[in-house]
Amino acid sequence: MDRPKKLVVIGNGMAGAKVVQEILSRDRERFQVVMFGAEPYGNYDRTLLSDVLTGAKDAKGIFLNSLDWYRDHNITLHAGVTATAIDRDNKVVSGSGGVEESYDTLIIATGSRPFVPPMDGAEKTGVFVFRTLDDCQAIEAYARGCRRAAVIGGGLLGLEAARGLLSFGLQVTVIEMMPWLMTQQLDTEGGALLRETMEQMGVQVLLEKTTTRVLGAERITGLTFQDGTALDTDMVVVSCGIRPNAELAGESGLPVNRGILVNDRMQTSDPDIYAVGECAQHRGKLYGLVAPLYDQARVAAEHLTGSSSNGGYQGSKPVSKLKVMGVQLVSIGDTIPTDPQDEVVSYIEPSRGVYKKMVIRNNQLVGTILLGETDTAGVLTQMFLLGAELPERRADLLFGTSTGAPILSVFDLPDHAQICHCHGVSKGQIKEAIEFGKCRSVSQVGVHTRAGTSCGGCKKLIEQLLEVYAGEVAEDPAEHWYVPSLPMTKPELVAAIKAKELKSVSAVFRELNGGQEEPGHKTALASLLKTIWDGEYEDERDARFINDRVHANIQKDGTFSVVPRIDGGVTSPAQLRRIADVAEKYKVAAVKLTGGQRIALAGARKEQLPDIWKDLGMPSGHAYAKAVRSCKTCVGSDFCRFGLGDSITLGIKIEQRFKGIETPHKMKLAASGCPRNCAEATVKDLGVVAIEGGWQVYVGGGAGIRVRAADLLCTVTTHEEVLKYMGRFIQYYREHGKYLERAYGLVERIGIERLRELLVKDVEGIGARLDAEIERAVEAYKDPWTEADEPVHPAQFSEPVRLEVNNGD
Repeated sequence: MDRPKKLVVIGNGMAGAKVVQEILSRDRERFQVVMFGAEPYGNYDRTLLSDVLTGAKDAKGIFLNSLDWYRDHNITLHAGVTATAIDRDNKVVSGSGGVEESYDTLIIATGSRPFVPPMDGAEKTGVFVFRTLDDCQAIEAYARGCRRAAVIGGGLLGLEAARGLLSFGLQVTVIEMMPWLMTQQLDTEGGALLRETMEQMGVQVLLEKTTTRVLGAERITGLTFQDGTALDTDMVVVSCGIRPNAELAGESGLPVNRGILVNDRMQTSDPDIYAVGECAQHRGKLYGLVAPLYDQARVAAEHLTGSSSNGGYQGSKPVSKLKVMGVQLVSIGDTIPTDPQDEVVSYIEPSRGVYKKMVIRNNQLVGTILLGETDTAGVLTQMFLLGAELPERRADLLFGTSTGAPILSVFDLPDHAQICHCHGVSKGQIKEAIEFGKCRSVSQVGVHTRAGTSCGGCKKLIEQLLEVYAGEVAEDPAEHWYVPSLPMTKPELVAAIKAKELKSVSAVFRELNGGQEEPGHKTALASLLKTIWDGEYEDERDARFINDRVHANIQKDGTFSVVPRIDGGVTSPAQLRRIADVAEKYKVAAVKLTGGQRIALAGARKEQLPDIWKDLGMPSGHAYAKAVRSCKTCVGSDFCRFGLGDSITLGIKIEQRFKGIETPHKMKLAASGCPRNCAEATVKDLGVVAIEGGWQVYVGGGAGIRVRAADLLCTVTTHEEVLKYMGRFIQYYREHGKYLERAYGLVERIGIERLRELLVKDVEGIGARLDAEIERAVEAYKDPWTEADEPVHPAQFSEPVRLEVNNGD
C-alpha cells in the first residue's frame, strides 16, 4: 500500500478547516494532514464574533473544531505558529519558532486582515480592529473602562461591532464615509431606514465623514474628520473592510494580483499548490462571505480526491445577512438596477422599519433587499441562485401566497442545492438528516447539520423538506418559549421566577440559564419581571431600549420628543403657558398635537431632557413605553347635547389609575360619551362607550398597522365597575400576552367568549386575584421623569460631544 501523500494547509480559519473536512469526508486515507494556524486555538466560526462581543454567546460556544478534533482525526496542527516562507523548489513550509514541514500538496488559506485607512495616531491605545477572538476579548476588556465608543465603518461588521459595544452601556457612534450605511448591500432607501433602526437602538450615525486623525497623547480621546469637525470618544473600532493575506504566496513566486490567482479548480500556477478563501482571487473576484469560501473548499477537495463531478468553481453569487439582534436584513445580488429594462418592485413601511425590494431582469431575480421582515428570504435566495423563472404575481415573492402554497418546491431542487448559506448545508445533507437521522423538527435538523441555527432564514425551506421527506413537521416546543434562551413557556417561567424570587434580569440568567446572558432577550425579561414584581423589580438599565433609558421617544435625527401627561386630554391655560414657555426656551423643532389628545415637543436634545421636565412640572405621558399610555375622551354629557355619560370624568379616572403600567405592548385607551363614539373607543386596545343607563367595555381594538373593531367584553352601570373590568383585562393581558403582542392578538388567541367567562363570569375564580394584582401595580407607579433630579448614572442624559476644530490642528 502506498504511503499517504502529505498535505500541508496554511491557515486554520473557516476556509482552511472546511477544505480539510471536505477532503476527509471523501477520502480519509489519501493524505497525512498538517496545518499551520496563527491563532493558538482550534477552528471557530468568525461570523459569530459579534455574538461573543454582546455576550449572547460564550467564546467556547463558537468553536467548530476543538483541539481534540484535530487529534482525533490524526491532523498535526501547529496552533499559534505563523507560516513565514514557502520554499517551492524543495516543497517546504517554514513557520515561526523554527517549525518546518515538507509537503506533496499545499493549500494556502491565509484569509485576510482588517484594512486600517490612513490616519494619524492609529497606533494609540484604545484603537482596535475587529477580526479575531483575541480582538473581541481585547475590545470587551477595554470597553468596560469607557463611556463612549466610535466605530469607523458602517458596513456589516462595523454595525455588528457597534451593537456589541452598545451592550456594554456605551454611547456608540458609527462613522461612515459614504452617504448611507452598508453601501455594498443596500440602496439609499434601505440605508436610510437601517440608519433609523440603528438610531432607535441608541447608536448615533455620522455619514459622509472621513477620519483623518486620532486625538490623545498615548490613549485615544477623540477623532477629527476631513471636514474639520471632531468627535470625543474613549475608544474606536476600525472596521473598513479587509485585504487578502497574499504576501506569503507572492514572496514564493506565485502570481498575485489583489489576491492569489487561481483557476476553476482553486489551483495556483503551481499545480501542487491551491488557494481557497479570502486570500484567493478567482476570475478577478475576491470573496469575503462564508458561502463562497465553503464552495471553494468543496471544489478544491473534489479535485484533490478525484471526486469532481462538475466543471469546477464557477464563482459565487453574493448573499449577505445582518444578524445583529433587532435588525433583520438580507441583501442578495445587485440591489440597484443597471439595465433600463430592469423591473423594480419595492415596498416600504417606515413606521415598522420594513423595506423590501426586488430587481428583476428577463423574469429572473438579480437582486433583493429585505429589511425588517425576512420571512421569504429562503425562497428568494434559492430563486436567485438557481436563476428560476419568477411567478407573474411579484407580491407573492415578498409576502408569500394568499393561499399559503409554497412558491418554490424544494422537491425539485437538486441535492447539491445549498439550503443554509451560513453553514454551507445542502438539500442532500438535510434530506439525509431527515431520512437516516430521523429528524422531525427544524431544531432537530439544526442539531444534526447546523442548518437554520444562525440567521434562521432557511427555516421555511427546512420545514418544506420535512413535509416532503418525513410527511410532517413536528411541533417544536421552542416556539412556545417566552424567550429562546430559556426553555419555558410564559407560565412556567413566571412560576420559576416566583419560586426563586428572581427580581432582576441578571438573576434570571444566573439561576435559570447557568449565568449565560442573552442580550437580545433582556428587554422581554425586564417587561415580564416588572409585571411580576412591580415596585420590587430590580432595574438594570442595559435591559432597556434607548427610549426607556431616557423616558422619551427618539426621532429620526437622534433628538427626542417630549410628551407630558394630560389626563383625559383635558388641560388648563396654566399648563398650556408652561408648555409654550418650554417650547420657546429650548427652541424645540415642533409643537405637535398627538392622536392621544396630548402635546408633543419634538426635537429636544438628550441632555436637555431633565431641564425640560423640570420646567414643565408635569409627569411623563409614557408616549415611548410598552405600557398604558393615554385615555382619549370626548366632551361627554357635560357639554355635548348627545352625551349619555360623563366621559371626561371617567376618562380622567381611567388614565390616572392605570397610567404607565407595564404591558406586553403599548395600550391606547378611550372613553366615549355616547355610541356616536367621537373618542373612537371601539378601535382602541381598551375602550368604554356610554349607553342609556350604563357603559359598554370594549377590548382588542386597533387602528394602526392593523385596523380591528374591538369586542364587547361587558356592559356595566357605574364608573367603578368600568375600572374593575378594565383592570382585570389589563392584568390578564400582562400575565398572558406574549412580549410585543398587541391586546387584539390576545383577544383573538384566547377568544372573547372565553375572556368573558374568565374576567366577567369569573368561572375559574381568578377575579379577586387579578383585582389585587392590578391594585399592586397601580400602587407601585412612579413618575420616571423624577430621574431629572436623580439620574440613574452620570451618562444617562449626556450626548457625545462634537467639537469644531481648525483644519490641520
